[in-house]
Amino acid sequence: MMKMNYFVVGTNDMVAAKSFYDALFAQLGLQSMSPSERMTYWLGDGFAFAAAKPFNTKPATNGNGTMVGFCVGVEEDVKRMHALALELGGTCEGAPNQRGPKFSAYVRDLDGNKMCFSD
Repeated sequence: MMKMNYFVVGTNDMVAAKSFYDALFAQLGLQSMSPSERMTYWLGDGFAFAAAKPFNTKPATNGNGTMVGFCVGVEEDVKRMHALALELGGTCEGAPNQRGPKFSAYVRDLDGNKMCFSD
């Protein structure tokens, strides 16, 4: 059996990324840790999400077609997380709605990294 271990998005401003994700994940019980100035992890049950300044010191860019998905609970949780991400400066990539078997919403973080919140 294979399961996802971690996902990393790039950032050009660790202070802003940490502030954004700390606030976004505050009510989900994820714990943050910063082992270095270039990387911060948010640890969940059996997985880690991280924001990092690229190791090669070149500017971070968002991947075309790259997206990370978070199962956040029920429809109201999807709506709440989408609204919170927008309040924190993220941009909407798809308002909360039923899409196939999942109720989901899409946003981009401050660096343009795309994520999905679903039930």
